[in-house]
Amino acid sequence: MFPIGDQNEPGRGPAFVTLVFIAINVAVFFLIQLSSDAFTYGYSAIPAEITRGTDLIGRAFVEAGGRRIPIPQAPGPEPIQLTLLSSMFMHGGIAHLLGNMLFLWIFGDNVEHRVGHIPFIAFYVAAGVIATFAQIATNTNSVIPTLGASGAISGVLGAYLVMFPSNRVTVVMFRFIPYQVPAIVAIGMWAVFQFINGFGSIAVSEETGGGGVAYMAHIGGFVAGVAFGLVGRGIWGSGPRRDLVYSR
Repeated sequence: MFPIGDQNEPGRGPAFVTLVFIAINVAVFFLIQLSSDAFTYGYSAIPAEITRGTDLIGRAFVEAGGRRIPIPQAPGPEPIQLTLLSSMFMHGGIAHLLGNMLFLWIFGDNVEHRVGHIPFIAFYVAAGVIATFAQIATNTNSVIPTLGASGAISGVLGAYLVMFPSNRVTVVMFRFIPYQVPAIVAIGMWAVFQFINGFGSIAVSEETGGGGVAYMAHIGGFVAGVAFGLVGRGIWGSGPRRDLVYSR
């Protein structure tokens, strides 16, 4: 089940912050990351760097399938904890970037319009940082870089689920035929998948896999988003304020 659109409240105008976040992510990937591996390795969030407060330089190794796999390290920002922010605007590949930006484009605008531009900025950044800490907690000594907007966007999904549970989301599945389901179904199925894979990954040491999808970051961001959404329901309300229209 892959979302391609949702219902929007008419007359609300562009979601400026969501558009700016998308632009920053795209610019960082195409203008910086594609031409600089050193930037990617230096400005990703590395659990061992965050927990020790030390910028790792040179090359580290992890064990995977009985082999020692080298993990390049590069100089990062000062202090190194700033990678908690920089890593939120970086991606591991074009598919990773496009998938994340599609989810942000679909679900970010309604949340931003409901809570306001400034609260949305604070929430998005906080969800991303919380998500990274959730991933770090699974292995505080890991030297494998983590990067991507997925944690922050998972927070957006959690807030959307709580604040707009009955919104219709257009999804495609088999044969790519679009149909509409409530947000609680579309996002709920996504969340179940994250929790199943996330808690399953805890039982598997990173040395057997050498990296992959940061499911615990998705879970951490999603839980933060649900908490924000519950608070937001009391402040800004939930559900549509007027008749909705389909977009995308």
